[in-house]
Amino acid sequence: MAQQVYTLLVQVGRAADDGLPDDADGAALVCYASGVDEAEAVRETVAILKQAGLQPVEVTGHGTLDERIAEGHDIPDEERELMERALAENAVIVAQMEPLYDEDFDDED
Repeated sequence: MAQQVYTLLVQVGRAADDGLPDDADGAALVCYASGVDEAEAVRETVAILKQAGLQPVEVTGHGTLDERIAEGHDIPDEERELMERALAENAVIVAQMEPLYDEDFDDED
């Protein structure tokens, strides 16, 4: 089965020496990960993030490039380039990392 690139949104909690701002409660990461299926892409992403000292707590898959286009997503060239790189290097690319603070969770009440 051919490798594909999956877009994943990963929420991480706090861990010692994670590099997040001291007052952050965690972070949200947008990752592009290659895999023969989404489950493999998730496993690889979680393993890489743990090796990097982060503590993944939740992963949400948003599909492959073709699936996202079929859903009507507008995919900028920069994002496509990162996806191509993830595929070419059989890698996990962290495209964006946003620290999360207590107030980011208050809306869920």
